[in-house]
Order: sequence, then structure tokens, then C-alpha cells
Amino acid sequence: MASTDFTLLFFSLSLLPLLTTAATAATGGGDVRGPFVGLVIGEDVSGFLPPADLARFLVSQRINRIRLYNPDASLLAALNGTGVSVLLGVPNSLLLAFASSPASASTWISRLVLPFHPAVTISGLAVGDDFSPSVSLSLLLPALQSLSSAISSVRPPIPISTPLPFSLIIDPFPPSQAFFNQTLTPNFFLPLLNFLSSTNSPLMLNVYPYYSFMRSRGVIPLDSALFKPLPPSKEEVDPNTLLHYTNLYDAMIDAARFALRNLNFSHIPILVTETGWPSAGDARTEPFATKDNADTYNSNLIKHVLIDRAGTPLVPEETPSAYIYELFDEDRRPGPESERHWGLFHGNGTPVYLLHVEGSGGFLANDSTNRTFCVAAEGADRRDLQAALDWSCGPGKANCSEIQPGEDCYDPNNVRSHASYAFDSYYQKEGKAVGSCYFQGVAMLTTTDPSHGDCIFPGSKQIRNITKSGGNETQSSSAEEICSWWRLSRRIRAGDCKGSTVSSMIIMLVAAFSFSFTCS
Repeated sequence: MASTDFTLLFFSLSLLPLLTTAATAATGGGDVRGPFVGLVIGEDVSGFLPPADLARFLVSQRINRIRLYNPDASLLAALNGTGVSVLLGVPNSLLLAFASSPASASTWISRLVLPFHPAVTISGLAVGDDFSPSVSLSLLLPALQSLSSAISSVRPPIPISTPLPFSLIIDPFPPSQAFFNQTLTPNFFLPLLNFLSSTNSPLMLNVYPYYSFMRSRGVIPLDSALFKPLPPSKEEVDPNTLLHYTNLYDAMIDAARFALRNLNFSHIPILVTETGWPSAGDARTEPFATKDNADTYNSNLIKHVLIDRAGTPLVPEETPSAYIYELFDEDRRPGPESERHWGLFHGNGTPVYLLHVEGSGGFLANDSTNRTFCVAAEGADRRDLQAALDWSCGPGKANCSEIQPGEDCYDPNNVRSHASYAFDSYYQKEGKAVGSCYFQGVAMLTTTDPSHGDCIFPGSKQIRNITKSGGNETQSSSAEEICSWWRLSRRIRAGDCKGSTVSSMIIMLVAAFSFSFTCS
């Protein structure tokens, strides 16, 4: 996880269908191929979503690659058939048992892998969650071997590795002079790399330009850490290779590649198991932990991996896949203020900030105006949508005039379309406030304008530029009548309205069709 000792996934990820496999350049065996971008899911979150709700959230936001630190069977069961691929974590607390007892490793595999894979694609095992020389040197390699034996017959095969902090790479700048910590090389790195090579598994690495930038005390330009364009005079040029580095992330990846090359393991691919940028922190000690910087870093990372796919200066033909740390803000984490602000979402599923990624295919193209709309989530249950629609147009006081019969947004006449309009009306009315696009999990944010034909959604630029003024009492009265009709329609479905009442309300509805309103 992110931490200050360097040891160490915006919203509605319709915003981010984060895991679009885009090429066949291998970054490890099994399903760990790239380039793709996934999200890390930590659990130090107040009100952490139950398994079924979390699975629904991932599907509705089209998130299909995740890394779990401490997986459980109930979540894996909920993910069955969703298409979500999972990098399973093995916490440090289990290393002793697995290192000393292959049977314990087999039991764990029988409980959390065999019942689900391949219906739920287990893309790999990430063994260990916080590297410690005192623990890792004695326990990690035996645990890896026990788990590897336990999954040896699984098909398709599952790669197995251990996430390492970038701090184990010494003298990373310039990249060509980098090498692994030599005190750990004979008894740890050489056996580990031999194991990874023999199992066709990647070197898992946590890469945080944020920490390298902070520790450089101004030597590294902020723009380099954020993937922003640099003037040639500020590009890093490796004096040994004459390779030009325009961003810190690529320099860190190539430092790891040179470290591998120095031990004759350059064929082992790299999988970035954590990277990201905090959106808030202590104003005095963490001034660069801001939403703008977090948005810039993660948006540019996604573009770098999924759109540009230019690899790195050393290996331009291979772009490592990466997992963004993290999906939710872990508000219960101890430590500096920034530790609680790495997420793209709050724990309730609303975005912390909006990413800006254009032209990424499966990604939702989020333009620079931050226009967002609230619509019905894909796969949401019809009855749940109906209940949320009723609330929006009733107690929620959304403007639902445009989805009445004969109006521009009445067609298509189905619950999903009407709910999308009502959700967006409520969301815009509430000023896009946190939590205003949730509706018990049946809504999601999008930056794709859902307007169609003559139906203009409240959040669209066109309707926002229209200034309506001069409302009068007649309009207010008619609006109230239509609102009353909406509330009456709910009673009609329940079967407790008399025909004469219905007829009266229909007359009022016809009289009021030409007016726009906000229900109260």
C-alpha cells in the first residue's frame, strides 16, 4: 500500500472501463497481459460495500480489472459471471503458514481459487502485502513455492509473484546505473528472479512518482512526475545510454529493467501493482497532494498506458500494465493525511474527482469542461430503478416534466430511460453534490451526453446555456398539478385511486403539458 517510507483504483467508471486489454505484449503469464489499467481495492473504508453491492458497482462502472489485498470467497462468488478479472493478494499474515506447510497453501487455493477460476478469472497471485526483509527473506520464497505447487495443475495457468517497493532499487537516476539492493541479491533477488523466470511470472513493482518527486526536494520537475510536457532542457538524458526521459514514471520503469538486466533477467516483464497520486494531504507538509494533481497524474497514466502505448525509452515495444492505487479513499488508514486520500471514489461510490481521458476507446471521454450526467447504471434491476424513479420525481423534487406522455423525453417509454432523465435532473438540481448520483447503487456518472433527438438532458451544455426567466404563478400552479399527477400515478399502480380522481388528474395534466416545472 502507499506509505511514506516508499514501500509501498471518478467516478462512475462508466467513467473508466479500466481494464480493456489492448495488446498482446506480455507482462506475465496467464491472464496478466497488457497493456491494461486496473484498480486496487483496499478495505480500510467506512461503510465498505457488501460483496454483492461491490460487484454491482464494479459492473455498473465497467471496471473489469481489480487487485484485492485480502480476498474473501463471498466477493469472488459475487463476481462470478461479471467478467471482472482479479489479482488475488496473499497477506503477510499467511506467509508463515504457507512457508511451513504446503498443505495450508493447498487449502487456501482450494477455498479461494479452485471454486471460481476460470469463471472468475484469477489473473495472478500477489504474495505479501508489505515487504519486510526480516519476514520476506525467510518466509516469502517458501510461501511462493508452496502456492506455486498448489496451483500447478490449474488451467489456464496462474502467474504468481510478490509486489516489491521501488525503494529496493538503488541509484535509480539515471536509470542505466540502477541495481537491486546488493545485500538482498544473493539470498533474495536471485532465487526470486529464478522462480519468476521458471513460472513465467512478472516482476511486480509498486511505482510511485509522487514519493520520488517529494523526496527530490525540487530536483525532479513536478511536470515530469505528472506526465506533463517538458521543454527539452528539462528532459532527463541518461548519460550512459543517451535515452531521453520525458516523465518520471518511465524512468522508474527503466531503472527496474536495468536492475533486471544487471542480473541477466531482462526477459522478465514488469507489472506495476500500485501507482497513483493522493488528492489531499497536509497543507504544510504535503502541498502537492491535491485533486488537480491526482486528476492529472491518473488521467495521464491511463492515456500513457492505454492510448499512447509507447512503452519506455529503453523498451518502446512493451508497455507495462498498471493498477491504480486505489478505488476508494481509505478514510480509516493511519498515518499522514494523504494516506486517506488516494481513491478515485468515496466509500459511498461517488467520485472524489473526475478524470480527464479522451480517445481511450473503452474509456469515457471526459472533456475539460467537467460536464457530468447521472444516468441509470447498466445491469440495474428494473424494480430498483422504478423505486428510485418514483423517489426522484416525488420526494426528490426532480423535474420530470419532460418524461411525461407527449413530451420530448417520453420515448423510449421504459423505466431505464425515464430513470436516467430523472436521475440527471436530481443530480443537476443538487449541484452535483457528493452522493447525489447513487440511488442505492442503481445510478452512475458519465461524461457522455445522454441527450438524444429532441430530448435534451438537464446536464447538457445546450440546456445549461438556456436561461429561462419570467416564471409566473400559472406555471407554478401547473407544475404542482403535474407533480400531483406523478404522485397519483404511484397510487394508481398500487390500485388505490378511483376512476373519477384519475379523470380529473388527466384533465389537469393535459392543461399543464406546455409548462416546465420542478416538483415540490
